[in-house]
Amino acid sequence: MKTYNLEERTFLFSKQTAFLARKAKTNISNGIYLHQLIRSSSSIGSNYIEANESLGKKDCLLHLRIARKEAKESAYWLRLILTDESVDKDFELLLKEAIELKLILSSIIVKISKKKDP
Repeated sequence: MKTYNLEERTFLFSKQTAFLARKAKTNISNGIYLHQLIRSSSSIGSNYIEANESLGKKDCLLHLRIARKEAKESAYWLRLILTDESVDKDFELLLKEAIELKLILSSIIVKISKKKDP
């Protein structure tokens, strides 16, 4: 069941990513991909929190764009990891979630960008 609190959702995404990465069988390339995935997946939530605590519209948009970039990067690393047939198929669910997070963040960015400053 999905949570609709985006801060919590990004936290759960990062937590699940770390869990699967710990139990994944690693090789030379996978180890690098998993390390990069953990970094980018955890950055989504931290930047979303920064956006919520921003000092203004520009600051908010900056952090939202970074969060979206990290979601795109997470999807990239997940695609590379999934080229290894021995990895857990739960990584496919993480890929789907990374793409959904990117789309949600994109939608928020568009809405905030259209808002006029007071």
